[in-house]
Amino acid sequence: MIGYLPLAASLFTILFSRSVHADAKRALDTNFPDPCVIKTDAGYYAFGTAGNGVNIQVARSDDFSSWDLLSDTDALPGPFPDWVASEPNTWAPDVIKRGDGKYVMYFSASSSEDNSKHCVGAATSSSITGPYTPEDDPLACRLDKGGAIDADGFDDGGDLYVVYKVDGNSLNGDGTMHPTPIMLQAVNEDGVTPNGDPVQLLDRTDADGPVVEAPSLKKSGGTYFLTFSSNMYDTPQYDVSYATASSVKGPYTKADEPLLVSGDPSDVGSLTAPGGSDFSVDESKIVFHAFKNGHDINDGRAMYAADINLSGDTISIV
Repeated sequence: MIGYLPLAASLFTILFSRSVHADAKRALDTNFPDPCVIKTDAGYYAFGTAGNGVNIQVARSDDFSSWDLLSDTDALPGPFPDWVASEPNTWAPDVIKRGDGKYVMYFSASSSEDNSKHCVGAATSSSITGPYTPEDDPLACRLDKGGAIDADGFDDGGDLYVVYKVDGNSLNGDGTMHPTPIMLQAVNEDGVTPNGDPVQLLDRTDADGPVVEAPSLKKSGGTYFLTFSSNMYDTPQYDVSYATASSVKGPYTKADEPLLVSGDPSDVGSLTAPGGSDFSVDESKIVFHAFKNGHDINDGRAMYAADINLSGDTISIV
């Protein structure tokens, strides 16, 4: 980790200065990265990055406590449109329910124009578990800036938005630390058609390391909460941080300390590299991932779940 000693020192300071909070709970003891969660009349559903032989994984729970991987279900089996590479390499799904009762999935997939980079797409289904049918055109690509990933849908009282990350760190091989801004894109009521130009909500600073990514947006009272992850996903410095604003378009102010860092407690031991969090619609819960084996990424990332409280401009695990 040459060049990241200041980050390690900051992590040490955070671990020994932050308040103790309740344990998160391991929800799935399998590789299930970048989870999202949605509550339906049939229970809670979670969706995760490609793994276990499918493009988009699905899990279900009646009570948010006991989860089952639907191992025979691929929510996004294809076929894919022309903008997706022959090996889609699908990442970081998010699912919302729109006004007409259909479900919209946002996902990242490798671009056929440059398969080293991703674009954000949208897909729809009449069933929560799919199969989801992708739209013919991507929602965001930004290939000249490194691509677009980590989309998350947000319903602000009937106004629909998608937040996503511009994947600038995919260009860092040129020796430059590129921007990785979190963008807000308004969409029409269909959830798939962009409405106007995207707005930048925040970007990385030196304290964030090479990236900010994996955004999730929620409103409580008059405050907008934007969770995101900082530092590299395959290192113990990865975390769940957040920022707040009084307007959906910002400006957003980062909280003084992250919500989750390595060393925080869970029911199976200390977390390592917690990240990729997603809010439930009712603002009372989150899901996220952390190293499955507790010390490195070699065995993948398991899904964890936690109850949260949003109060003022603070998120706490309860």
